[in-house]
Amino acid sequence: MSSPASITDPLRLGVIGLGRAFTVMLPTFLRDPRVRLVAATDPVRAACDRFAADFGGPVHPDAASLCTDDSVEIVYVASPHEFHAEHVIAAARNRKHSLVEKPMALTLEECHRMVDAARDGGVHLLVGHSHSYDAPVLEALRLIESGEWGAVRMIHAFNYTDYLYRARRPEELDTARGGGVVHGQGAHQIDVVRLLGGGMVDTVYARLGRWDPARPTEGAYSAILGFRTGVHATLTYSGYAHFDSDEWHGGIGEMGLEKTGREKTAADYGAARRRLREVADPDAERSLKAARNYGAQEYQPPGARTLEPAHHQHFGHFLVCCDGADLRVTPDGVRVYADDRIDNRRLPAPPWPRKEVIDELWSVVREGRSPLHGGAWGLATTEVTLAMLASGRSRAVERTQHQVPTARG
Repeated sequence: MSSPASITDPLRLGVIGLGRAFTVMLPTFLRDPRVRLVAATDPVRAACDRFAADFGGPVHPDAASLCTDDSVEIVYVASPHEFHAEHVIAAARNRKHSLVEKPMALTLEECHRMVDAARDGGVHLLVGHSHSYDAPVLEALRLIESGEWGAVRMIHAFNYTDYLYRARRPEELDTARGGGVVHGQGAHQIDVVRLLGGGMVDTVYARLGRWDPARPTEGAYSAILGFRTGVHATLTYSGYAHFDSDEWHGGIGEMGLEKTGREKTAADYGAARRRLREVADPDAERSLKAARNYGAQEYQPPGARTLEPAHHQHFGHFLVCCDGADLRVTPDGVRVYADDRIDNRRLPAPPWPRKEVIDELWSVVREGRSPLHGGAWGLATTEVTLAMLASGRSRAVERTQHQVPTARG
């Protein structure tokens, strides 16, 4: 059982997995005074040694041991996708709250067991980070909820990246183990679209792209989601490393950081593919990816630019068509295209990255509010993810059964 905490104490996090997801969340943990990293576990010794040196907390031999640590209040599950269910359930059985990286799990049966374990343990389960936590997305939701622009009718989402040609572990190229862009990236788009569309997806139709035999998983998809309210959404993602949709955000990347210029330079273009061509086999590719992870030989601690980005994070482009205006989500806020004017609803630059994740975690654990991204929400997003995979294979429309509405606590 975790030690009791007062409503003003920092959230005490134990980390399962010190890989890429942890590395990306680390600037948040370093800057946010509401969080304290107290323990960790990872199979990579160098990462564990670095954690012990940086944070002074114990390093456990495995997830089961970490979940019994009395100093841990919340378990941050950043392990590979295929282990999410096992680790969340272990945390819940030891009366620990969980923050689990997307995707929540790989099957609905796993998701249900995670939700049940959290309920039975009397603890909270949050799913994230996904980009539906981003402040500009939440601002778009606020504008929709205000009713100022009328009902939502249609949503478009699209993103083009080099995801499939970044260095990957073998399981990240195996759909059955949670690999590919539908599992790895689709959860971001689905979460945002469900949030802005009211949550209640009814039908799913998708086509999948598996166009490179050397990367034997889904590298692209397009989908049409129908909502019970009559809203429909189109989602497109390509990770095949040609066009970069950050170009349409003025060169601002997913992490809210500006690139070297407003357009890709000749040196930047195709860099992921070039690096990959230098890799001889899957073991070498695994090593290439691991080299930049926390504690590895090429790891660079977060610098000032990363800790204090000039823009909010984003996941490509989202356009929400309402009766009275179109709302475009940007790295700086929401651009409102009304009948007779264009209005930029700019937000202040974030004080640190992904502050919104800790905002929600704090409000749930310390203030007793209902989560926006709780277990039922994550299960519903996973249901749409799996429906996209099923529809892409069968070329038939899939129907959903486990959707929940957008509901802020």
